[in-house]
Amino acid sequence: MTRLTKRVIDSVELRDKPYFVWCSDLTGFGVRVFPTGRRVYYVDYRNQSGARKRMTLGPHGKLTTEEARKLAIKALGDALKGEDPAEERATRRKSMTVSQLCDRYMEAAEAGLIHGKRGLPKKASTIATDRGRIARHIKPLMGGKLVTDVTRSDVSRFIRDLTVGKTATDERTGPRGRSRVTGGPGTAARTSGLLGSILTYAVSEGIISHNPALGVRRPAYRARDRRLSPEEYRRLGIALTDLRSEVETPQAVFGTWLLSLSGCRFSEVVWLRWDEVDAAGGCFRLAETKEGKSVRPIGRPVFDVLAGIPRAGDLVLPSVRGDCAYIGLKGALRRITARAELDGVSAHTLRHSYASVAGDLGFSEIVIKALLGHSGGSVTSRYVHHLDSVLVAAADKVARAVHGQLTGQEGVVVQMPVSR
Repeated sequence: MTRLTKRVIDSVELRDKPYFVWCSDLTGFGVRVFPTGRRVYYVDYRNQSGARKRMTLGPHGKLTTEEARKLAIKALGDALKGEDPAEERATRRKSMTVSQLCDRYMEAAEAGLIHGKRGLPKKASTIATDRGRIARHIKPLMGGKLVTDVTRSDVSRFIRDLTVGKTATDERTGPRGRSRVTGGPGTAARTSGLLGSILTYAVSEGIISHNPALGVRRPAYRARDRRLSPEEYRRLGIALTDLRSEVETPQAVFGTWLLSLSGCRFSEVVWLRWDEVDAAGGCFRLAETKEGKSVRPIGRPVFDVLAGIPRAGDLVLPSVRGDCAYIGLKGALRRITARAELDGVSAHTLRHSYASVAGDLGFSEIVIKALLGHSGGSVTSRYVHHLDSVLVAAADKVARAVHGQLTGQEGVVVQMPVSR
């Protein structure tokens, strides 16, 4: 036996079977070492009736040795007072509601303990989306239910309720704000996936023994495959260059051009910074995207648009007032597309249309993924310094084709409006 410290625990030998290493300074405090290298802190004590109890404190890494020691001291102290820490923990877990579990899950996510794509901690944007789905869908439908009582039929009913829009709302959030919460198969599929992740977390925490969401069929929903036809592209181009577009801010008009010609995600355009624009390299060097850092091949028409945007700070599309990003682009896009008499056109529609044009031009799936910055496009998965000239040429060809459909003037760049 020796006093447990981080150095001691990190240096213990791995054996064919799990074994315990107990602390010489604090009787009952120990760590279990697994053949895989996993190490978990425990505390041993006797309850008031003399029965020996062993309670998990947590894994080494998520807990420091000193944090685990403090938890052990507290548990041993409670046992001396006649309490039973393990029994009390089990009782608390049995009485935990789905709402309380969601709160614990979000706390763990914000602490970087919940991993998303590629085994990395969830991003702030993903956490914000999760928080919204929990508040708008999971808590209203299942929040009051005990986690231990959740069954497969409860999860199935939850999915059905979301599919028929039971939690759909449309309410004002301020003088100019509005919150629209929709239902449908897409919402049901995505939110039930989050619920499954939360219940998996409950299993890992010992709150429940199995995940009742496993095996429950999620609704199949049609992917957002709306794309613009050449005639619709032309109507959008007319709306952007028509004098009536003067009712929109320059940020709205420029932002719509960038979405149309680059294939970038909505957030990537809204938060685009001037130091991420590499005109000489024919790319955007994006520091933060859904897939992490990304070098995105960009066509010349995009840089022609950027040349017409006056610099007013670090952001390409700053807000009308202040130094933050122009967050009104989504609403402006709705107004511009309505003026063009286009239904169901969003930033994703423009991105999908860009990809469709690339497909029409004969580019392979891997090239299109690279142009869009998808994780499958391994060419852009690393933050490289020089981009493949073939990809830059491909982006340029696609952007010119889109530009030609928007303007009806193949190869001619439209003069951009002067900023007010």
